[in-house]
Amino acid sequence: MKLAIRKSDIIDVLSKVQGLTGRKSNLAITTNVLVRTMDSEISIVATDLETGFEGFYPAVIEKEGSMALNARKFFEIVRDFPDEEIKLNEIDNHWFEIGNAHVEYHIVGMNPEDFPDVPRIEDVQFLEIESGVLKGMIEKTLVIGAVDDKRAHIIGAYFEKLIVDDKNVIRLVSTDGSRLSTVDHVYESGVDLPVEGGVLIPKKGLNEVNKFLESTGTVQIGFKDNHFIIKKEVETIVIRLLEGEFPKYGEIIMKREGNSIPLNRQMFLMMLKRMSILASDDYKGAIFKFTDDNLTITSTNPDIGESKEEMEIEFSGDPIEAAFNPKFFTDAAGAIDEEKIVVDIVDEEKPCLIQGLEDKRFLSVIMPMRV
Repeated sequence: MKLAIRKSDIIDVLSKVQGLTGRKSNLAITTNVLVRTMDSEISIVATDLETGFEGFYPAVIEKEGSMALNARKFFEIVRDFPDEEIKLNEIDNHWFEIGNAHVEYHIVGMNPEDFPDVPRIEDVQFLEIESGVLKGMIEKTLVIGAVDDKRAHIIGAYFEKLIVDDKNVIRLVSTDGSRLSTVDHVYESGVDLPVEGGVLIPKKGLNEVNKFLESTGTVQIGFKDNHFIIKKEVETIVIRLLEGEFPKYGEIIMKREGNSIPLNRQMFLMMLKRMSILASDDYKGAIFKFTDDNLTITSTNPDIGESKEEMEIEFSGDPIEAAFNPKFFTDAAGAIDEEKIVVDIVDEEKPCLIQGLEDKRFLSVIMPMRV
């Protein structure tokens, strides 16, 4: 194997696959990237056995072949390489020479034949979606990350297609058991995504997808053979779906006969930030007290002290006093792009809903804490 590549063509992809190759695995070779030659380009493959990536990049091929190199060291060599052109040459027995006339590395690789197969999914019916839209959906729902849990509905995000107000909608839903977020996107009819009843996509796989999504342009998404496929021009990511059931969440997100309170998002965020200063792993909660045109948040930590802050609001119902984790409100409000948000609360026992004042595509539900 002998070839020449341009640093600018592969530096970005080598950086982005570090999340896949850096994961712990029973197979040591998954810390490597697989590089294969074909005509006038190379393919770069990475996998953590759950999520697989393959991309194609230009190269000058003198001798065909393949190699498996440690992804971290290969990235660091390319990142700090002083010149644009980098030559790769297989010496003997999976040893490779990387460099040029002035800089030279001798790196030992692994047997490329031992690299696990990344599924090649054919005949997929794709839905084209704006890259920025998909990126936003992932970021808004995965504010709720995968906690240390083995349950599929906690470590996975729920993807489903719906008909809402006679419109085709795809929805992404995430929960950690204490809160839930949903985000919707209306898509054009004519594309039938083969998703029956919804599927569970691993959150860590979606996080890897997010690294490859730009704010402009389009991508294609599809489902086939128990996999979620995301396709760009020269790059494809395939994620194996999780097996399990997602909780019936429909009633939780329904608007109730409660109190809809408009708030200035930035003022509310800063208030929450100040009330979280005294929080710790043992004392995460704060008391939210809603009275006539007033919200008071009180935070108490016996190990540090206590804090209290008031804000004028539009509220005229019966007084409500409930305990919540302020960080959950911070995450929810931070995912909304509007100046005004709406907090919908019924009482101290029912979940609290948060949405933008105008844009209702994103919804966050926060459960009260027991104190």
